[in-house]
Amino acid sequence: MDIEQLSEEQLAGQRLMVGFEGTELDKTLMFLIDTIKVAGLILFVRNLSTPDQIRRLCRSVQDYAEACGQPRLFIAIDHEGGEVVRLGKPFTHFPGNSAMQSEADAVHFATVSGKELKGVAVNMNMAPVLDVAPRHIKSVMGKRAFGADPAWVSRLGVKVIENLQQRGIMAVAKHFPGIGRTTVDSHFEMPAIDEDFSVLQSEDLIPFKAAMQHNVSGIMLSHVRFIKIDPDWPASLSIKIAKHLLRDRMGFDRIVVTDDLDMEAIQKHYTVKTVITRILSADIDLALICHSKQKIEEAFEELFKGMCSSRHLKLKGKESVKRIVKLKKKYLM
Repeated sequence: MDIEQLSEEQLAGQRLMVGFEGTELDKTLMFLIDTIKVAGLILFVRNLSTPDQIRRLCRSVQDYAEACGQPRLFIAIDHEGGEVVRLGKPFTHFPGNSAMQSEADAVHFATVSGKELKGVAVNMNMAPVLDVAPRHIKSVMGKRAFGADPAWVSRLGVKVIENLQQRGIMAVAKHFPGIGRTTVDSHFEMPAIDEDFSVLQSEDLIPFKAAMQHNVSGIMLSHVRFIKIDPDWPASLSIKIAKHLLRDRMGFDRIVVTDDLDMEAIQKHYTVKTVITRILSADIDLALICHSKQKIEEAFEELFKGMCSSRHLKLKGKESVKRIVKLKKKYLM
């Protein structure tokens, strides 16, 4: 689909990836696709039962998007293995990143997972976790990270990315610029990391650089304040981190997505209007909203108003949607 053929409503909606209730195509899900015109959906346990049901759900939403003249949808899931999985039996269970002993373990995880996700028409995995979790602190990512050595995290992360994407599953590396040093869970409050940029550059950023060099489809931003880089805003809303560091300095030109904006780290501190204003200004492509239908509608309205109010923001918005459509063409069309 040509970017110039998209309406202003579509340009706004293509900046949203959303969660929903239910296990089948219903009126609410139709509304998200035909009226909000979302770029993609993310699946949780509440949406999933059997492989046949998941496959029917994914195919029905794609068919409905096509019938509405919408680009095909990203259909994402958090499938890390270990404690963060959405798929129960008969899908293969893996012990998780921290239990991996070799690159072969990472290849096996991504090969089997890629095949199983592809089999139920899911096309994006919010993985791998590329956070480096130091051993000397009680990191919230301790069980979800590959480990404490940036080189090791890079090697295993790259294997996961390559083997997922070879099987048609877009990989999204997280949580930029690395939250392994946090002990506070951003599901409940906003953590802060007071570490010199030179340390982050020599450790935390290494796996993300490796992911970029191996064509990772997307990068997810964390809801963490990095005080020495931007004392005022979490990475997910930070122009200094999302635009100046990730885009300009590191040269990342594929999709950038926030972590879930329904998490308390964001919800406790910012209005939807503030969040969307920051996203529009920071070259962030996708706002991820996993729960609140009301917040999804508000975000759509703010995205639409923002792009209509400023030629500059509309041009920036088109650049984001170009990145989104380019990725969809590669994997979905």
